Amino acid sequence: MNDLTELKEYVAVHARGQRIADYSQLLDRISHDEGSGPGSWVGEWSGAARALERQGDDLAAVKHYAMARFPYVDGPARAEALERCVAAMDRWRTDQGLDIEPLEVELKEGRVRCWAGGLSSTDPKPLLLVMGGIVSVKEQWAPMLAHLRRLGMAGLIAELPGAGENGLRYDAESWRMVSGLLDAVADRADVSRTHATALSFSGHLALRCAVDDPRIRGVVTVGAPIGEFFTDPDWRRAIPRVTADTLAHMTGTTPDAIADGALEGWALTRDQLASLDIPVSYVASSRDEIIPSADLRLLREGVRRLEVAEFDDVHGAPHHVAEVQLWTTRALLRSRGVRGAQPALLGLALRGLGLRRRLAGARR
Repeated sequence: MNDLTELKEYVAVHARGQRIADYSQLLDRISHDEGSGPGSWVGEWSGAARALERQGDDLAAVKHYAMARFPYVDGPARAEALERCVAAMDRWRTDQGLDIEPLEVELKEGRVRCWAGGLSSTDPKPLLLVMGGIVSVKEQWAPMLAHLRRLGMAGLIAELPGAGENGLRYDAESWRMVSGLLDAVADRADVSRTHATALSFSGHLALRCAVDDPRIRGVVTVGAPIGEFFTDPDWRRAIPRVTADTLAHMTGTTPDAIADGALEGWALTRDQLASLDIPVSYVASSRDEIIPSADLRLLREGVRRLEVAEFDDVHGAPHHVAEVQLWTTRALLRSRGVRGAQPALLGLALRGLGLRRRLAGARR
């Protein structure tokens, strides 16, 4: 059973990022994490989602169902919430007439379900790959696809192996999934110019893939593990229970195995990082309880073209959601070489918010 206090704490960054206005009041109604009845985690989030569906607000329902299955599917109640989340997303994109399509990719390791937008065999555009962390699903990010036309890009929203509808097992070779997804859309997107916005653990996946796959031309990430997270057992023994439990679920191991070294071979080396000749943009939190500060030092020592925004916050910078969203969007534009009004306006917006950050290692 999940630790309810931790669930409430760690769902906050996702609820804020999704702009779920009523999340605090909803959390106050939750008293346990068993089944789907009144007062339960799944029951209260799903009940709110069903009410939104009745009001015809499928997009808001998507967000609430995603929180209902948080942090991962551990039984029938959360499985139903995930199914309803996907169905609500499908209704929303259909009713809105959006250029968003479901995409199912069969890899040798298993099946990966994604959302895609802007794919065209006659007018292939550069690809933006978006992936969330270990506790998020693709439906949280899929609405971004409706806005990619402004960026002149096609888009692919995927999940980490073991998250949501991704049927793959999360392991040291999971970075190969990214290359497989690029292969799958190579006839409808210019994957030779792929940029990745990859949050938390998916940022590690994208960076590892970029070491071997030159089609990835830039990575923007928030709070990604790099090296010491994987090699320091003392650090891993102190990470939040929800993180250890979710990693154990995705990797098919146990929380004790996660602490004792099941992930040790996953660390990126200084040589691998030095081999990257692409822009890497990284949002760090100075009080991150999941990612050790040594990982940011390793990035600074190894990556040649690095830009860092550092916030006085915990993992994911939940108290700086607006700043992070603006900064990462501007970082994506700059990594693509976009100059002019768009990044300039984003910079003005950041200054208007009184951005509390320190830039380090920019374009070294």
